[in-house]
Amino acid sequence: MKTRILLPLAGIGLLALTGCTTVNTVENADKQGQRQMITDQRAITDASLGRKVSIVGVNQSMTPGGLLKVQVELENRTRSLQRFNYRFEWFDANGMQVTTVASALLPDQIEGKESKFIFGVAPNPNCKDFRVKFIEAQ
Repeated sequence: MKTRILLPLAGIGLLALTGCTTVNTVENADKQGQRQMITDQRAITDASLGRKVSIVGVNQSMTPGGLLKVQVELENRTRSLQRFNYRFEWFDANGMQVTTVASALLPDQIEGKESKFIFGVAPNPNCKDFRVKFIEAQ
C-alpha cells in the first residue's frame, strides 16, 4: 500500500524538479587561452541598464591584419530578458574620434541570469583606442 502512494509521489516530485529552467554550461577546466583583461572606464552604461546588466570585463587584442579587436563580457543580474543598444566609438593615436558608418547603435538582448560577449573590431589600423556605450532599449 505504501509503495502505491510513495511511487506516484516520487514521480510527481521528479517532474516538479525537472520543470525548473536551468542552464548547463561546460568549459575546459585546463584553459589554454588566457584573456588579456584591461581595467578602465571605456565601457559606459546608462544608470537604468547599469542596475540590471553589469560589465564583467573588457578584453582587447589585435587581429592578424593589425586591427584593434575588443570583447566585452556582460552579465544580466535580473531574471528577465534585458534589451539594450550598444555602440563602439573608435579613436586614433591622438585621441581624435574616427567617424565611421558602423557608428550606429546596434540592438541586442541578454537573457535573465545569463552572460554574453559583445565584439567590436576597429574599422582601420589607425584606430588605437575605443569606447563602448550601452543604452537600455525602450
